[in-house]
Amino acid sequence: MTGRRGPGVVGRRALITGITGQDGSYLAELLLDEGYEVIGMVRRSSTVNFERIAGIQDRVTLVSGDLLDEVSLLEILREHRPHEVYNLAAQSFVQTSWSQPVLTGETTALGVTRLLDAIRMTDREIRFYQASSSEMFGKVSEVPQTESTSFHPRSPYGVAKVYGHWITVNYRESYGLHASSGMLFNHESPRRGLEFVTRKVTYGVARIKHGLQEKLALGNLTARRDWGYAPDYVRAMWLMCQQDVADDYVIATGDTHSVRELCEVAFGHVGLDWSDHVVIDDRFLRPAEVDLLVGDATKARTVLGWEPTVGFEDLVAGMVDADMALVGSRV
Repeated sequence: MTGRRGPGVVGRRALITGITGQDGSYLAELLLDEGYEVIGMVRRSSTVNFERIAGIQDRVTLVSGDLLDEVSLLEILREHRPHEVYNLAAQSFVQTSWSQPVLTGETTALGVTRLLDAIRMTDREIRFYQASSSEMFGKVSEVPQTESTSFHPRSPYGVAKVYGHWITVNYRESYGLHASSGMLFNHESPRRGLEFVTRKVTYGVARIKHGLQEKLALGNLTARRDWGYAPDYVRAMWLMCQQDVADDYVIATGDTHSVRELCEVAFGHVGLDWSDHVVIDDRFLRPAEVDLLVGDATKARTVLGWEPTVGFEDLVAGMVDADMALVGSRV
């Protein structure tokens, strides 16, 4: 591991946008364990769900702000003076980006510009992390994908993420900001939203096993993804902000599995045959599908000293166990 700051980060402050999401909650826990003061930005909305940060809510400072409102971002930066900013807020569901492409662009693309520009005007010493995505590769030109693989996004979400990625590079090169992007491949956990296919499957398995439903409707079963464990991936985010030089990194396991394999493992974990319960529903097929994503994280392993710690089958089994407990508690 090279380019790291000196030991001890006690007294450092970090701002996390999207703190109530899967990644935001795990990152907040990691930073608290590392001695940070954590500020979490949440939108002024009555629908914000604080469930994921319930266990740490009294240890973080929550502030109102919105990636659509640069003035709110400036106010937060000026009042709290963070040393690091992690931009995890976005319209982050690919399927929704087809029905809300303009909103996706405003938040997931232009929202990055607003935040970077607020940093430029407030404090250029802030270290910035941008949540880039494997969806930027889309219709892939090579397998596996690396930091130099060309982008060919296949959804409004992927297009917006490409913009967010390149504007981060642009502000790094134009203004000397310590701005890094993590090109993260799919990463899951029991905190994953129910709209994502991994959690949709594991939650569906739990409901079927508990006798609450018979069938699970899914889309493309042949799509293949590189699935890792979210807490591993947020550690990579933190490591990027500890380097002397900002850069971009692919974060991935290097293994790929199909949605069908996901179903086989998840249903099999509770003694069920997936083929008895899964049905194909055309409503869940994308207008343009991404067939195969698998990342090469050699650079992250070499420079950051990062390694994934949880394999695919253990990840799926852990998510099924968590959903079995969750559904069981409600029966």
